[in-house]
Amino acid sequence: MFYKHNNDYTVESVTSGHPDKICDQISDAILDAYLILDPKSRVAIETFGGHGKLVIGGEVTSNGKVDYIKIARKIYKNIGYTDKLEILVNIVTQSPDIALGVDIGGAGDQGIMYGFATNETPEFLPKGVVLAHKLAKHLDKMRKNGKISWLRPDGKTQVTYSKGKLHTVLISAQHSPNVKFEKIKKEITEKIINPLLSPKERKTVKILINPTGQFIAGGFTADTGLTGRKIMVDTYGGIIPHGGGCFSGKDATKVDRSGAYMARYVAKNLVARGYGKEVFVSVAYAIGMAEPLIIKAINEKGEDLTKTVQKNFDFRPRAIIEHLGLRNPIFLQTAIYGHFGKKNLPWEKIKKIK
Repeated sequence: MFYKHNNDYTVESVTSGHPDKICDQISDAILDAYLILDPKSRVAIETFGGHGKLVIGGEVTSNGKVDYIKIARKIYKNIGYTDKLEILVNIVTQSPDIALGVDIGGAGDQGIMYGFATNETPEFLPKGVVLAHKLAKHLDKMRKNGKISWLRPDGKTQVTYSKGKLHTVLISAQHSPNVKFEKIKKEITEKIINPLLSPKERKTVKILINPTGQFIAGGFTADTGLTGRKIMVDTYGGIIPHGGGCFSGKDATKVDRSGAYMARYVAKNLVARGYGKEVFVSVAYAIGMAEPLIIKAINEKGEDLTKTVQKNFDFRPRAIIEHLGLRNPIFLQTAIYGHFGKKNLPWEKIKKIK
């Protein structure tokens, strides 16, 4: 069940221009737009795109009105794409059956959520997860600032660790058609990978770049994207379990999102306060009920920390929303490079534990 630093594992991340992440960003941008107008908006937005078409669907209950198409086009352009999209919108009011439970402070759905933290890095995440996100973010940065002029928006990163040491770095980066593979490999190695590795890692790491030989067609031109399809990239890279529900496009009454954020918050706080080098938290809800069905927390030694959690943290959905400030429009920033390990997010803050 637990991540161990000496295990072999592989994790990945993707750039902002990956088709799935385009959809996540559009969904979360729409959520933020609603929360600006009405902090109590209930939003469940799914975005599906590919090959010149984009579909925005879902359920919304809000006093605010937003321009879905305008938001989608702005996000798409800001990422770096210039091709035109035909956009279809099909959004209805949230089911009154769900509202019956949410109105009284209950969970907006049933489900299982997990949280995890390790003291291995300053981000309280496994070092492979941190590196994969840094590589993806650096690809975007070098493209947008023009330091690698042939880079295009789509891309994926992947890192493999073996016995606690970095074994392989794999980068697939979309590029212009007029650049040679040798230049791609040289510039990505020198400008993207090496700056993020230690001198020792640079000597021993195996580097793979665009293994097929070229990556010209990308984004919606080459593939389809869907909100919530990168849940392992969003969380812990598959190193620990994921409950199954995605985050993007959902307001905080949906415990898929708020419960997972709270579980991460608790795990990080327990590690930060010395309750373990690694802490794993699980929580489960029934739709319409405020009290979780179960809360469990253990450290890497198998010690049960549940009583400490119950004493210090309130997992009722409304309490989570209030404590973490989840009615604020803060979610677009979570849609790329993972939902955890970013200093400015409320579920990453450290509090006192009694």
